[in-house]
Amino acid sequence: MWARKLVLVASGVLLLLGVAFFAREAEPTGLKMTEAAQRFLKTLPPDLRKKATFAFDDPERFNWHFVPLEQNRKPTRKGVALFEMNETQQEAARELLRSAVSAEGYQTAITIMSLEAILHELEQGKGPTRDPQWYFFTVFGEPSRDGEWGWRVEGHHLSLNFTVSKGEVVSSTPAFWGANPATVLSGPKKGLRTIPDHDDLARELFASLDEQQRKIAYQPKQFPEVQARNKAASVSQPVGLPAAQMRPEQKEILRKLLDAYLRKLLPQVAEAEKRRIEAAGFDRIHFAYAGGTEPRQPRTYRIQGPTFLVEFLNVQPDSARNPANHIHSVWRSLPGDFGLAAK
Repeated sequence: MWARKLVLVASGVLLLLGVAFFAREAEPTGLKMTEAAQRFLKTLPPDLRKKATFAFDDPERFNWHFVPLEQNRKPTRKGVALFEMNETQQEAARELLRSAVSAEGYQTAITIMSLEAILHELEQGKGPTRDPQWYFFTVFGEPSRDGEWGWRVEGHHLSLNFTVSKGEVVSSTPAFWGANPATVLSGPKKGLRTIPDHDDLARELFASLDEQQRKIAYQPKQFPEVQARNKAASVSQPVGLPAAQMRPEQKEILRKLLDAYLRKLLPQVAEAEKRRIEAAGFDRIHFAYAGGTEPRQPRTYRIQGPTFLVEFLNVQPDSARNPANHIHSVWRSLPGDFGLAAK
């Protein structure tokens, strides 16, 4: 009798655990983000909250950029900056960021911010303001379970934009990740590389191509700079080598390269993006490459599929004038970002 009761109790506990696990798995992807945004805004006094918030349909939501924006050493970028916040508010801002990206994405973002201290030392005040706390948090609309809202964290070499609808993350683009220096070549952090996979895997893929494949993939001119302050990327017909003409091991490298971008997002969001890519046809993805494959050789690439666009540039010198040591990279949704592609 006691054994039977124990079995029934154990079965009930397992059932409850299963229900709880399913509930967590089925929880809307943006619910934690919504709650984190609510907590963040509650920590702000009225003046900072006013700076941090805009209407959901305000044009500022699409005014994203990845360069320093300032005039006379004062920021012109909208939102509330980390340097304006006290410790409690900064931690709430960091929790909002943690709620929106993977552990790797969070680490990458704060590493990008930390590079500003290195630039400050290298430039000795001769360039734009370099400050790890010159990163701005902006909320669009009222974070709620039932409505539409969005938010952005942005500064030099970082622009992450999120759109949430009824608790679901409907867009994590545009997602811009940059690094200057791409590889730290001196000082205490010598050897640090912030987004190495964005660069290394593309070079590995191009190096794996045979002569005929390279003729298709290689572009005679470098791709232009990433265009910001827009709702959608400017694209035409894809160029380069289609995945349909790649060998299985080359397709695997391409998948790893795409994953280098996607795994910085929330896991559920990344998996949904992968499903959209596969549904639209992986073989329809095109890979195009321009420039060299050795360190310090300028290079750019573009990956375009029916549902997304990746742009990468490593053509600028770093602040110590080391050539091709300055990365710009971005993941964009097609036909539009900010959840517009879903409408």
